[in-house]
Amino acid sequence: MTEEGTADSIRLDRWLHHARLFRTRTLAADAVGQGGIRLNGNPCSKPAQIVRPGDVVTVSAHGRVRALRVLLLGERRGPSSEAVGLYEEVGV
Repeated sequence: MTEEGTADSIRLDRWLHHARLFRTRTLAADAVGQGGIRLNGNPCSKPAQIVRPGDVVTVSAHGRVRALRVLLLGERRGPSSEAVGLYEEVGV
């Protein structure tokens, strides 16, 4: 598997950016590096962590904590109406 992942996976920082949780991919990578992101309950420290549909990403940013189930990976950073289809909120 390459660093970018395969057709059924994506880097965590790219997914966070596609889902419009961070304005830039660099900000998403910084948040991962600072420990503000968990993947399936495990702390993440590497932006290249692979994300697949069904994974739960917990994001602590912008003054709140959100647990999101990955539904789709996304091809690009599109409009917010497209981005909300990439995930569903789950109870924390």
